[in-house]
Amino acid sequence: MKIYNSAKEALSCLESGQTLMVGGFGLVGGPLTLIDTLGELDVSDLTIISNNLGEKGEGLGKLLNQKKVKKAIGSYFTGNRDVGEAYQRGELEIVLLPQGTLAESIRAGGAGIGGYYTKTSVGTDLAKGKEIKIIKEEEYVFEEALTADVAIIRAHKADKLGNLIYYKTARNFNPLMATAAKTVIVEVDEIVEIGELDGDTIVTPHLFIDRIILAKKILTKEGVVEHG
Repeated sequence: MKIYNSAKEALSCLESGQTLMVGGFGLVGGPLTLIDTLGELDVSDLTIISNNLGEKGEGLGKLLNQKKVKKAIGSYFTGNRDVGEAYQRGELEIVLLPQGTLAESIRAGGAGIGGYYTKTSVGTDLAKGKEIKIIKEEEYVFEEALTADVAIIRAHKADKLGNLIYYKTARNFNPLMATAAKTVIVEVDEIVEIGELDGDTIVTPHLFIDRIILAKKILTKEGVVEHG
């Protein structure tokens, strides 16, 4: 069975030193229940692939402050000042990627592609040390694909097989990450019976999903609150 009674049980596969993909943009679409539970686990030296490291003291920002994160690969770290301060102290390694490049690198990883060429970042500091190739008289930079040991993602609903649908912009990076990790754990608002989801609305097929939990925390206008 893919359905787990608790986030702690679902995260039992995670070990120190592993690479972890985390869905969401800021706190929107983030697996907040799983992230909070990660803070309770004895794991460290994690490499986090995510658009950003949450907000100050919230989401992945909590894991950063607990010094569980060794390296961050993402696009938008300036929303959390703790990230810059940790980097300046030498406590955090950062790999900065343009947002479209981050998404495409995850997609490539999920598709079994080793890497690809893109014009994005050519001529900037972000391209330093990377292979540059001339294609039709234009410069392109080579970007390697991204994969992870574990991905934790957020969806709106799952059926008992693990087919997923998402809610509006909370979809963001989650479907891509579901394809690019060895083990994929999802938290959802609701688990329904097989056949209840309209097949035309399913975004992530069940074959990508390994573990499912019900979300205990949600993001509202007032902030993160307990759910259910």
